[in-house]
Amino acid sequence: MLNVNRLRMLSELHRYGTISRVAQVLSYTPSAVSQQLALLEREAGVALLERVGRGVHLTDAGRALVGHADAVVARLERAESELAAADQEVRGVLRVASFQTVVMTVVPPALTLLAERHPELRVEITQRELDPAYDGLLSHEFDLIVGEELPGFPVSPRAGTDRVELLQDPQVLALPAEGPLAARVRDLSDLAAAPWALDSYGTKMGVWSHSMCRRAGFEPRTVLQSPDPLLQIHMVRAGHAAAFVHGLVGSHYTEGTELIGLPGHPHRNIFTATRESRAGLPGVVAFRRAMADAVADPGGGTGAPATVVMPTVAYALESAEPATR
Repeated sequence: MLNVNRLRMLSELHRYGTISRVAQVLSYTPSAVSQQLALLEREAGVALLERVGRGVHLTDAGRALVGHADAVVARLERAESELAAADQEVRGVLRVASFQTVVMTVVPPALTLLAERHPELRVEITQRELDPAYDGLLSHEFDLIVGEELPGFPVSPRAGTDRVELLQDPQVLALPAEGPLAARVRDLSDLAAAPWALDSYGTKMGVWSHSMCRRAGFEPRTVLQSPDPLLQIHMVRAGHAAAFVHGLVGSHYTEGTELIGLPGHPHRNIFTATRESRAGLPGVVAFRRAMADAVADPGGGTGAPATVVMPTVAYALESAEPATR
């Protein structure tokens, strides 16, 4: 009988390409992974790996076995989910990966709802950007991830995953409430000489932000380059910059700023994703429900004050529809 843990190691090697990376993902030493894969070869009775330079590649037999390995692991996860669903209590540990703004805004009220509804469920959250989060999901490091799809950058479906849309988060222009940058503007070209707080151009948000300015006819003069939305809006609040911010951030940190709607109503899609074999796990179902309730009905029917709200914009710019890439 082939060993399931060794089959999973073979699957991870097919996914990541190196034994050292498999060892890192599964918390083994590289030598231990090599030994386990050698045992799997002996169990299989055929060569599964071949040396190529200083690394290893899967043989045709190895790649064929990966398909069976993935199916076996997925079937076992479905069985675990069904057994867990038979329990009247939602319990255990749910490992979640999310990005910064959702952790700051949507996650806290969702955790409050979960604590009331399912006190025996423990949620462990790790901050990860989308690609590393998906890698962690597929390697079983996480049970569920929260991801974002920025304007003009669609996220390709990942095989074997289940995606559920959570909300559309508008992108807005943030200006100081007082000072030289506080005057009303009709379109982005009025801010051609203004200092900006933006993500660096090497990021998706940076590409989108710079394209917005270039479509308006100018190259932004940046006073701050940072992926941290709190630093960006802090510079706006201090009167030293204009910035493009996510609505979720703006709705929580608006003091001293004015939020202005952008033409074309650009937005990012925020979603949750899990492995298809984990979609029925009670903890995953409960977490998704709590997140959706935190967005749609922040009080969750408990009478608690609303905490997840969309931003109130002062007015909308009148320029042409913005670029998306």
